[in-house]
Amino acid sequence: MKSLLNIRATLLMSALVALAGCKAEVLAPSGDVAARQRDLLVQSTLLMLLIIVPVMLLTVFFAWKYRSKNKEADYQPDWDHSTKLELVIWAVPLLLIICLGALTWVGTHLLDPYRPLDRTDVNTPVTEEHQTLKVEVVALDWKWLFIYPEQGIATVNRLVVPEDTPIEFSLTSSTVMNAFYIPSMAGMIYAMPGMETKLHGVMNEPGDYKGIASHFSGAGFSGMHFVATATDQAGFDAFVAETKAAGGMLDRTAYLELAAPSQNEPVRTYADVDPILFARVVNICVEDGKICMAEMMEIDAAGGAGHAGMMNLMPRYASADGRALAIPVLGGNLNMIQGFCGPDEEARMLTQRVVIAPREITEPGPMRGAGLTPPRGIFAKEPNQFSQIPPEAGAGKDF
Repeated sequence: MKSLLNIRATLLMSALVALAGCKAEVLAPSGDVAARQRDLLVQSTLLMLLIIVPVMLLTVFFAWKYRSKNKEADYQPDWDHSTKLELVIWAVPLLLIICLGALTWVGTHLLDPYRPLDRTDVNTPVTEEHQTLKVEVVALDWKWLFIYPEQGIATVNRLVVPEDTPIEFSLTSSTVMNAFYIPSMAGMIYAMPGMETKLHGVMNEPGDYKGIASHFSGAGFSGMHFVATATDQAGFDAFVAETKAAGGMLDRTAYLELAAPSQNEPVRTYADVDPILFARVVNICVEDGKICMAEMMEIDAAGGAGHAGMMNLMPRYASADGRALAIPVLGGNLNMIQGFCGPDEEARMLTQRVVIAPREITEPGPMRGAGLTPPRGIFAKEPNQFSQIPPEAGAGKDF
């Protein structure tokens, strides 16, 4: 028995020694946003302890006072109600809930990840003189891609930011939903394919901090972490210059190669980046021949192409490598189109991040266009289920 106790004591001491090496980043953050989140967590915990601690103490007190051996305890088996006790039991938790609600309501809106920072630390409000650093983040399988659009560089699994500088993250994902989290800087935010989320943060102390993916995303999830380095402005400028000197171009082809699933990816850098690459990732149109979601939405806002219009598109098929798209061997109708927008128009939409306002349609207008032959069944002359257009209608007419 004594030997077993010694073993347990040894294991407990070993666990305490191991925990002593852990860095309490959540409770000892290095950024103002994370510090305010810590304060909110501590204040909420202390408020809840006002109920939890008395309940735990009273549980022990009643168990001791009314034990079977205490014959002097006032035992009242028929007692069932006390207005004063009911008032205390319900009023105190109600007041606590009101306080917690007010605290979390204010804190939640104040620390909204989409909300630009109003200060870099307790004593320094954000003014027009502060330059916000913009970083575009892409969650890949299983690595993090950081694009600095203003500096024109990119890194993989390494983030470098200047201290006391507001940082605006724009996040998306290439495949599945993931979660971006630097405990010392700010809270967690999701990165989702086809969407762009925002996160604002700041680092107030120089050093290296851990960044992780806090949402399980597959086989390589355990190695999907990175180092976030906070340095002074001179150190950040040196990092940019070093990255540019190292060379490397991150264009659409290089991105598709990088996006292929890989585990425990080492740090790498790119000296030049396609300026609309991130917008293409968000719009899921990095591959050649893919229509961007922004283009789809603009078509929908204009009334859509309609079933007949979609039938007028040139059919394309993926090649064996899964990337290139090829026109079928038999070709298509001469009036068929290969896309709605040219490269210049597509780049304009992605660069300006055009937001199409919905328009009111009081009465559907006629469909017009060259080559809009009414669709028919392959072996039938009657209109198929996609169209009620009469067979005698011709191309280019108003229907």
